[in-house]
Amino acid sequence: MHLNYHFLRYLAPALSEEFAGCSILSCFSQSKDELIIETQGNQGTRYIRAHLLPPQVYLSFPDHFHRAKRNSIDLFAELVGDQILSCHVFSFERAMRFELTSGKKLIFKLHGNRSNILLYHADETSPTALFRNEIKEDKTLDWKSLERPLDLTWERFEELQGNAAQFLPTLGQIPRNWLKERGYPDADLSTKWNLMQDLLDLLDAPLFSMVEKEGEITLSLLPESDSFGSFSDPVQACNELFYRALVIGNFEKEKTKLLKSYQEQLKKTLSYLKKSSEKLDELKSSPPSAQLADVIMANLHVFSGGVQEAEIHQFYTGEMILVKLKPNQKPQDLAASLYRKSKNRQLELNQIEKTLAAKRSLAMELEKKIVLVESIKEFRGLKAFLKVNPEDKINQKEAGSLPFKVFEFEGFTIWVGKSAKDNDEMLRGFVHKNDLWLHARQVPGSHVVIRTKGMNGIPPQVIERAAGLAAFYSKLKTDSLAPVILTEVKFVRKVKGSAPGSVMVDREKVIMVRPLGPDEETSSKKDS
Repeated sequence: MHLNYHFLRYLAPALSEEFAGCSILSCFSQSKDELIIETQGNQGTRYIRAHLLPPQVYLSFPDHFHRAKRNSIDLFAELVGDQILSCHVFSFERAMRFELTSGKKLIFKLHGNRSNILLYHADETSPTALFRNEIKEDKTLDWKSLERPLDLTWERFEELQGNAAQFLPTLGQIPRNWLKERGYPDADLSTKWNLMQDLLDLLDAPLFSMVEKEGEITLSLLPESDSFGSFSDPVQACNELFYRALVIGNFEKEKTKLLKSYQEQLKKTLSYLKKSSEKLDELKSSPPSAQLADVIMANLHVFSGGVQEAEIHQFYTGEMILVKLKPNQKPQDLAASLYRKSKNRQLELNQIEKTLAAKRSLAMELEKKIVLVESIKEFRGLKAFLKVNPEDKINQKEAGSLPFKVFEFEGFTIWVGKSAKDNDEMLRGFVHKNDLWLHARQVPGSHVVIRTKGMNGIPPQVIERAAGLAAFYSKLKTDSLAPVILTEVKFVRKVKGSAPGSVMVDREKVIMVRPLGPDEETSSKKDS
């Protein structure tokens, strides 16, 4: 209810008392959705801070504010040197205005995601400046039209048949719920009128309770049994709400998001360790192909005269086994194929063991990070943690807001840029210099990155899978075979002034692959 008329009618007079006679020293913004007004009066320096980033629209009036040396811009220059006379709420509207000695008016229109701050010169009905210029309808808004007098008599109530939304459209969600809980929708007209009068009496009492409703901290003008703070001063209530909802609330959200990301990564890592350990045990327990090759080479005479299949003694196990040759295949060729397979099997075992070691290390690192983040109590600590772990800023973003798609394959993470602009952002803000970068050769397409953090080398099948994605997300998508270049990220650089997504590449290699989309099968299964 902090944006509600019924609260603003208490806040406006309190602001008049606090800021009347104060001169405006500066007016600036450090983010596109927050305006700071610095004032000086008999009580010293005071600030008016308006945070208008939907849905988090809050006002606060601190005694101190540290202006950043960078990324700060002066706004509403014509306000500097002017003096505040008073503050007034508009009748039954979510808006208030500061009257200045010059005749100018600064309007705070608190309409949720359409909230704005508008400056009007003396005797002007259209604004000369807006804080949020993207709200086009505000450019011609007549400030006088914000006055909305309402008829709150029984005759009007009876005429509307007790329709609360039409009789008093300024109520807001909390008062409407209060009426609903008392059976208002199904009550007779007389009972509805009595309930409405009881509600108005409660709204006339200047006591503001801080409560949590549906996961959000808000102010209520009604008695609340589960409130965790009550205030009689509306300015103090605004300041406390700003701190709890915006500062502490955002900290808790960021901390929870980071923890959830680490926990999900740990779950995936432990799942990979379980599956890969089982695969490793299975490979180790199965007899190597070289054994069958030895048996075939010891029994070449059995296949003389064009014999294509024969039962021979497997001297490693003592069993008789049936060996079949393909048409025109020599037993020596089959044995050579089995020797190569056995050699590759050892390479596969080595690679799985390396990846398992890296994943065990990652799991330990994630467990430590979870403990550290759980112990953080304030934004300062969270910022310090992320400064030490800059690569984890990806964990604070929603998947849809990331500039790349994320794929997992055989324990490796692969990123695919979503657009030319996103390609630049991915390279600029997320990758590590030792990551592997891939791109379809000499055609437009997505930048693809294989994350190498904590991993000991990238298996050929992972490189081939990433290259297939690079070809798929390019102009070579329909080709049967496509050339893809690859190099480490440290050899990829952006040339100043070049088009989005355009880069210079050194020390690249070229491989030929079949374009493969994210849902297409490969020789290895994608890790889930």
